Parts: sequence; structure tokens; C-alpha cells
Amino acid sequence: MDLPRIFTVRESSHRIHNPLTPGKLAALGRALHLAPGTRMLDLASGSGEMLCTWARDHHVTGTGVDISTVFTEKARARAAELGVADRVAFVHGDASGHVAEEPVDLAACVGATWIGNGVAGTVDLLAKSLRPGGLMLIGEPYWRREVPDEDTAKACHAGSKDDFLPLPELIERFGGLGYDVVEMVLADQDSWDRYQAAQWLNLRRWLDVNPEDELAAEVRAELTTGPARYARYQREYLGWGVFALMAR
Repeated sequence: MDLPRIFTVRESSHRIHNPLTPGKLAALGRALHLAPGTRMLDLASGSGEMLCTWARDHHVTGTGVDISTVFTEKARARAAELGVADRVAFVHGDASGHVAEEPVDLAACVGATWIGNGVAGTVDLLAKSLRPGGLMLIGEPYWRREVPDEDTAKACHAGSKDDFLPLPELIERFGGLGYDVVEMVLADQDSWDRYQAAQWLNLRRWLDVNPEDELAAEVRAELTTGPARYARYQREYLGWGVFALMAR
């Protein structure tokens, strides 16, 4: 059980596996007014940057669960680096079936709602671990502008135009699921650039060292077409944000 190798090659230098910069991640933590001792569950926690930095800055405690062995080890190393290994733990496992043993104050899935087969399923999954009155964090793409056709949607890594909603409709969708949106932090074009463009250097450096690897052709194809596709489609049409929710 692990992520396909291309994911760890593509984001090998990333501490945050979504288009939030460290500054935006820190701003989100401050905006939530997290009390010391807040218990947190982070599903699809990646390299653990959110949980580790919030443990350092806000004295939260908690657990991250991720399917990637590489990212889980990076998360544990980051916790040790920041001196918070006694407050946080990282588990290699399938986040789609993970429910906390005891209710938590903050349940998060930031950028991986496929673990619940979409927003509604992920909200339901997180709710199983959340105490009454607790906070939920969902990271999710949305359309910044109207998508003209299905080819454009697919160039943005969507299966179809219906996979994502415009921002107002996404917020209304949370309401329809029974939750108030109480805070949000959105990626901007610069934070998207930092997330995406860093992948290209990771891919090129890996390819230079591993030209005969069985993954080399896939990496070369992505490096050849990815930057222009991102500039033409994803940068123009795709937004992304983290939304804090509370049950009504």
C-alpha cells in the first residue's frame, strides 16, 4: 500500500503537497485561533507540515495518516526537527478508512477528498472523528472562471467540468451538507506557481540522475508538456482553498 512513485518524484522537495505557501499555512493556523492542547486528526497528511508547524506554533497535538511511506517518514523527520515528536504521530495507512479512537477537536483533509470519493464522502468520514462543536478542514479545488469545454477541464486534471464547482457554489455545497463555512484561505496564482513550478525542477533533476529508470519515459512526457499545459489551463481556470467548517 503506497502512492505511485511519480507522486513522490514530482513532489520530492515539497513540504506542503498543495498550493498553500508556508505563509498561507501559518495564516490559516492563526485564523483558526487554535487553543493549546487542541487534538487534531489530519487525513492524507503528506509530509506533515501542517500538523508539525501547528504543534510548534499553537501547541496542538494529534495524528497524521498517509498512504505514502516516503511522505510518512518525512513527516516523522520533520516532527523531530521541530521538536514536536512528543506531540504528534504519523501513521502509514489508508486514510479513507481511518477514524480516530477518541473524538478530536479538529479533523482535516486538505487536498485529498478522493479518500471519501468526493467532498460529501470526505465530510462524512471526518465527522466520524470529530467531537460535537469541533472544526473540520477541507482542502478542495474550484473553478476560478467558467470552463469552456471538457478538454479544458481534463487539462486541469479533472475528469469532467462537473468534478469541481465555482467558489460560491462550493461554499453553498458545504451548507447543503449541514455545515457553516467559518473561515477560508485560498491559493493565489503565486502560490500555485510555487507549488507547480517546483515540481518541474524535481522532475528534471530526477530524470538527469535516472535516465534508464522504468519511470523515465513518464517523467520526460510530463516535463515536456506539463509546464505549458499548466500555464494555458490550470493557472487560468483552477482555484484551490482550505475551508473551515462547523456543523449547524
